[in-house]
This record gives sequence, C-alpha cells and structure tokens, in this order.
Amino acid sequence: MPNEQQINDFMKIALHEAAKAAEQGEVPVGAIVVHEKRIVGRGANACERLQDPTAHAEMIAITAATETMESWRLEDCDLYVTLEPCPMCVGACLNARIKRVFYGALEPKAGACGSVCNLAEIETYNHRLEVSGGHRAEESSAMLKAFFKQIRDEKKRGERPMSN
Repeated sequence: MPNEQQINDFMKIALHEAAKAAEQGEVPVGAIVVHEKRIVGRGANACERLQDPTAHAEMIAITAATETMESWRLEDCDLYVTLEPCPMCVGACLNARIKRVFYGALEPKAGACGSVCNLAEIETYNHRLEVSGGHRAEESSAMLKAFFKQIRDEKKRGERPMSN
C-alpha cells in the first residue's frame, strides 16, 4: 500500500494530466496507472478531441498501461485519477483487475465509487477493487470549477466555448 506522501505525489502527476486536458479544451480530468511505484500509463480526458464518449482519462491511462505491461490484467497496479470515476471507468478497473483506485474530487452526478453508487462494493464480482477518495480534492475541484466557469463566461459573451 502506498503511503500518504506517495499518494500525494502520484495525484500531483494526475493533476498535471488534467491540466493538459484543460489546455486542449477538455474537461480537466487526468489519470495515471502505477505498477511498483512506476508510472505505466497516463491519460487525460479526450472526449471532445476524439469525439469519443469512452475517451475518459481513466480509459486512456488503462489502455496505455496494458500496452506497457503487455497484458490486459493489471492486477498489481493502482489508478490515480483527479475525479471520482464513473460507472464505465469503474467497470474498466474491475475488468482490468486494477488493485486500488485513488481519486481526488467527488463526482456527485456520475460517481461510481460512493457518490451516486459504489460499484466497487458489489460482492458478486470476481475481483475486489479498493477505493480511496479525497486525495488533493481541493485542487481537482478548483480546476474543474475554473474550467466550467470559463465555459459559462464564454457562453455569456456569445463566444464559442473552447473545444476542438
């Protein structure tokens, strides 16, 4: 189990990925997959850029990790993500056999690690997923709030909201 300093350090890297997403006009969510204290996958939201509803940061990071690890089974890997994962992303974690998920801000509209539902607690799955939230939550939340405020302000001014 990573200690608090390690969790904090990895979340800082996930926040950097989120900032990359924001720079591209994407909702600022970033994720990394870690295996034995080494980053094996990175992801930043890319739904707008790719016009793909599955291009969440977690999905991109998991795919990158499977390529690095040369296996779809990520049993000894942890996912660090700036926003509580949605049902699709929790499902991907379960299917990939991710060991633990560490997330930042709560997602009250679609969070599947406790906010709306907790898919990690369903006991009939063949894999157990450990979840820990609230890591660097204030930074994650502030980044999201600033992004959506910018979009609202652009709409008020009649500008085209940022997106590719």
